[in-house]
Formats: sequence, C-alpha cells, structure tokens
Amino acid sequence: MGMLRSGAESELVKTLDYHAAGGTIQVEGQPCTLTKYRVQANYQVPGWRTQIQCVRANKQKYSNVETVSGTYAWDEDIPGAELVPGKGKATPNPTALEERLIRLWASPHGAPKAAIAGAAGLPPAESFGENPAVLLDSQQKAGAKATTTLTWAGEKAVITFPIPGVDGAMATATLNNYLPESVVVTHGTNKTEFIYGKWADWNNPLFKIEALYAGTIVERRNGAVVRSLTAKVTEIGQIYVVMPVPESVRKAGK
Repeated sequence: MGMLRSGAESELVKTLDYHAAGGTIQVEGQPCTLTKYRVQANYQVPGWRTQIQCVRANKQKYSNVETVSGTYAWDEDIPGAELVPGKGKATPNPTALEERLIRLWASPHGAPKAAIAGAAGLPPAESFGENPAVLLDSQQKAGAKATTTLTWAGEKAVITFPIPGVDGAMATATLNNYLPESVVVTHGTNKTEFIYGKWADWNNPLFKIEALYAGTIVERRNGAVVRSLTAKVTEIGQIYVVMPVPESVRKAGK
C-alpha cells in the first residue's frame, strides 16, 4: 500500500487526504445523507480529522468536524478552529476519544501500521517508517513481547492486534489478496466492524502512485450500519497534515 524507499526499505505513507463521493452516516440515531465527507489523517504523529456535512430526512442540515490527536478528542466548527485566535470554536469531546482512535487504527492504512507496531512490541510512533523485517529482528533481539498474531482461514490471513491508545480493544483483520477486506474491533461489550472493498489507486489521474485505498467503506457498530462511504479521490503522497490541539482543549484535560 506504499512504496518502500531508501536502502532501509522504509514504508513511508505518512498522511492521507480522502474525499467521499457520497454515502450516509448516523447522526443521533438517524440517517444523514452526505454532501461532504473529508478525512485527513497523520499516522506518524497520530491524528484524524473528519469534516462532515449532511442532510437528515427532515431536510435539516448537519455539520461537524470530528478531530482526534494523541489523547485528545474534540469537535470543530471549522477545520483548525481556535488555532488562530478568534477564528472558529473547538469543543472538547473526550467521550469520543476511543471511538475515533478505533476508526484511525482500524482504517485501511491504519490497521497494517498498528499490526506491524504490535508485532514489534512498539507503539506506532516508534515503529513508523521502519522496514517490517527490521522491526521483527529488533523485537527478537530485545525480547519484546509481541501483541500481534497471525493465523490462516483457508487462503486468507487473519491478523489480530491491539488498537493503540484504547485499553482492551483488539482488532481482527481478515486479508484477501494481502489487503484487509474486514477489520473487526471488540472493546468490552461493543463490536465495531469495518468492511472494505474496491481497492484501487484513488489519487488524481495526474498523480497515480499505486498506493491503494478502499473504494467502499461500511462501518457497523453492534450490527447497525453507522457509516457507508464511496471514495471519490484520495491524496497519498506526503501531503502536510497536522492536528494541533487547541489550548482550550488541553486545558479541559485528556
């Protein structure tokens, strides 16, 4: 899902900019038809920002910017709210932290990175960009305890790994032709399923780089569909994406 570079053959897909062509999400238990859905992700300094605009069945419009960075989660009325004084409003939302971290580390790119980190016995920030084989050699030498396992279901690999930052959350990824067709996360009594299909290079036709992403994404929580997305375009090519934590969110606490 990304080119190996340099003599160390590092995997260097650091960021993502994803735009959905359409789909629906659940807002307060009701379906909302998307008019805008944009995800910006940073895997090296972990963060995930989702811009949402949609219309409910009663024609009422809904908009929000869901953001998570490190151990902080908050909502924004505009991307980057409050980073410039007087522009936008950031509202702490710590109860959404675990849900958003699960969405980050079970995502089409996030799941392989979290699994590799678990296999190396390291947090993602420390394992990022290393050749997986080097990480496993380092693990063996250091005696680190691996938290990722691999089994087989016929010709499909089944990988289990912990979700970074969410105590007790375990993911099970089923691979088809080396790509995750599903990632199922169990956390306490909750189960979140991510179903991925139509893998392709969704970058602009003028900038195809053969870094694949899921063209269809279905997210279910305890059996109910909460998000259904179809890809429009991605940008996977070392774009600049950061999610600085606003001072008001830091003061509110983790």
